[in-house]
Amino acid sequence: MRLEGRVAVVTGAGRGIGRAIALALAREGARVALAARSNGELAAVAHELGQAGATTVAVPTDVRQEASLEALVGRILGEWQQVDVLVNAAGVAAFAPVTDSKLDDWDQMLAVNLRGAVLACRAVLPAMIARKQGTIISVGSVVTSRALPGSAAYTASKYGLLGFSRVLAEEMRPHGVRVGVISAGATDTPLWDAMPGAPPRERMLRADQVAEAALLMAALGPNATLEEVSLLPAGGIL
Repeated sequence: MRLEGRVAVVTGAGRGIGRAIALALAREGARVALAARSNGELAAVAHELGQAGATTVAVPTDVRQEASLEALVGRILGEWQQVDVLVNAAGVAAFAPVTDSKLDDWDQMLAVNLRGAVLACRAVLPAMIARKQGTIISVGSVVTSRALPGSAAYTASKYGLLGFSRVLAEEMRPHGVRVGVISAGATDTPLWDAMPGAPPRERMLRADQVAEAALLMAALGPNATLEEVSLLPAGGIL
């Protein structure tokens, strides 16, 4: 298996893309730490992985809180002594025109989608740098290449994530740590459940397809790095 002996931390692992990535990494032999705010969802994914024979641990985590992420990584290092892969899949979204958008929504998207990923990276980087290896994968969005009306706050958070990741990739290159972003198009996940006027779900990407892209980034040999991937539904941008 391509990831046997590796340890992966996946935020937002309770559902959607995070869950799919956690399952994909585990199938390839990685030990997977599941991080999310919902205890119930985490327990369900941990049970699913356990039934499949994977080694996993579920750690309730709020990516908005630096102490919560430090506790997560501290526990993983205490149990498994290493972190090889970090997947930043925790994310929130709310759509509205700029004039109608709520400042609380702006704050939440920037806190989770951008600041949360920054804090997660800062938490794992000392261990990765010490071992001179590691892969960081963040789930971005197609909004960084296509302006979508009503998505200003979400777009700002994902542009920030992309820009941060580009800089981090250069800073980490001398340390052997790879940094990449999957810019995904509309994906059929619970994120859309409360969204009015959503595109047809059957035309969207599936979460397991995004997981395949993450797996490719994580499993590349040490002499290569896949830093930016655009993954769209076959019909294009929805």
